[in-house]
Amino acid sequence: MAPRIRNGSAGFTLIELMIVMAVISILISIAVPLYQKSVIAAKESVLRQNLFTLRTVIDEYTYDKQKAPQTLEELVTAGYLRQIPVDPMTGSNRTWKLIMEDATTSVNQSEPGIFDVRSGSDKIALDGTPYADW
Repeated sequence: MAPRIRNGSAGFTLIELMIVMAVISILISIAVPLYQKSVIAAKESVLRQNLFTLRTVIDEYTYDKQKAPQTLEELVTAGYLRQIPVDPMTGSNRTWKLIMEDATTSVNQSEPGIFDVRSGSDKIALDGTPYADW
């Protein structure tokens, strides 16, 4: 038996399709900014963790070797890091800003070197502070 099609009721009207498209557009306009904000928040979390790791390793190296590292690569060669972490805000492990100390910070330390590390990004965080100040 063949299906019957009634005259004029075989599909959606143009207005129904426009309403559906408008609802979908509204939902997308709400969801996309929330998604983008959650991606940025995740990157900020990774940045905090990477900065904590780098700062801890710099302190450990300085304490163990009685001198601060001169480069981040020195931390890898000495076995304190497997690899230099990526700055999630710039997408590279070569953009870290190294803060060099002017003098030795410890009596046991023989020469100055890296004192701190910051993100190389010039962007602003969700809380309004520059990533370079973290």
